[in-house]
Amino acid sequence: MHEHHKITQFGEVVDDRKRNYIDGEWVETSSGEEIDVINPTTEEKIGSVPVSKEVDVNLAVTAARRAFPEWSETSVEERASYLNSLSLAIKDRAEELARIITQEVGTPIGYSRMAMVGTPRVVARSYAKILEDFSWEEHNRNSLIVKEPIGVVAMITPWNFPLHQIIGKVAPAIAAGCTMVLKPSKEAPLNAFALAEILHDIGLPKGVFNLVSGHGREIGEALARHSEVDMVSFTGSTNAGVRVSELAAPSVKRVSLELGGKSANIILEDADIERASSSAIYSCFGNSGQECSALTRLLIPENKRSEVLEIITNKISRYSVGNPMDEGMRCGPMVSKSQQESVTSFISGAMEEGATLVAGGEGMPDGLERGFFVKPTVFADVTPEMTIFREEVFGPVLSVTTYSDEEEAVALANDSEYGLSGGVWSEDIDRAMSVARKMRTGQISINGGAFNVTAPFGGYKKSGIGRELGIHGLEEFLETKSIQS
Repeated sequence: MHEHHKITQFGEVVDDRKRNYIDGEWVETSSGEEIDVINPTTEEKIGSVPVSKEVDVNLAVTAARRAFPEWSETSVEERASYLNSLSLAIKDRAEELARIITQEVGTPIGYSRMAMVGTPRVVARSYAKILEDFSWEEHNRNSLIVKEPIGVVAMITPWNFPLHQIIGKVAPAIAAGCTMVLKPSKEAPLNAFALAEILHDIGLPKGVFNLVSGHGREIGEALARHSEVDMVSFTGSTNAGVRVSELAAPSVKRVSLELGGKSANIILEDADIERASSSAIYSCFGNSGQECSALTRLLIPENKRSEVLEIITNKISRYSVGNPMDEGMRCGPMVSKSQQESVTSFISGAMEEGATLVAGGEGMPDGLERGFFVKPTVFADVTPEMTIFREEVFGPVLSVTTYSDEEEAVALANDSEYGLSGGVWSEDIDRAMSVARKMRTGQISINGGAFNVTAPFGGYKKSGIGRELGIHGLEEFLETKSIQS
């Protein structure tokens, strides 16, 4: 237990953080102001983090810039060793981290352990593995082609998978030999401070990793336009991503964006309808629906409508909603009051636009009086003109649309300004593969294929630029140089 922790009467950890982590030290901010971190289940304060200003950002960027020359020259073996140490340290503090994230985000504790902490641990280790045989140089006729770290990277990360999104940037940056400044989300920042402790404890050289917390509009923007930042890696909403791009443009820095989604899940008529329909709930409602890659549009054959809806109705009636610290709870709250209000407005809008309410709807789930909860909701007869078909809800809301043939299913799937994820269900793998190839999206799972942490993750269209994870994620942080002789 660190000195800034104290226990509340409800057994929660109150985590008051007063300082940023810059140049290997905990440093007071210039403002002296704080942002409260609220537990979305209890609506009570569970901690606070400092409000940074541009002057604090400048300190962090200067530290990263100063550390870069020496760090970029470290051996591949040394960087791999830090990544393996990071993975082990996350494992050692796994339960603490899972509890912090559940209390910040509202993620069910079982899912927190697996996806919020387990996945980042594996990702850190995977980059150590990639370094074992990554090719930094190649010959092409009379040229030597060399890959080098891009430099100082600003990382702006979201609240929905806080640690996973951070490690998805920090691990490849360490592997590449970059230095970095992280600005975590203000809704779920406490896990980032725990990570700073971990990186300090494993002996990562000072200045390689720096942490500043505060408001995105202030310090996120200061990082994006900073002349000494070589790259911005951003995960968040499409609107905020556009703003980051605009600010980064005058200094022509590299921008990597992982943005919103409105992903389609196609059930073909020859699919295992029971399995596909059951899975459709989980692939939409994971993390209480607060996933950019959630499969929120279910596309089903017209003649299977009643069968699919019956299965979904039965399943969802047993879908538990409540305190995410309870083992076995399926759905927790939305991360904040404003997120609860936003999701609720999508639900009422869909009803006004004529979608058929199958399950859920407006108001708090039964038996819950506090917390930022919404009812897991399913709409049928959703048409492409409806808002709920087009816009990202970011909550446990599934929209079901029928199609007449495979061609229409693909056209509906691609009828979106987003292209992050997708799903196809069919007993015929070749047919499913053919449909998957026609979908304009960054990743697709066939018959519920498992997420692969070493495969590239990212989007088409308004879902982003660039890729995270695996070798493709490493290459985002590298420059390419040709030397002729």
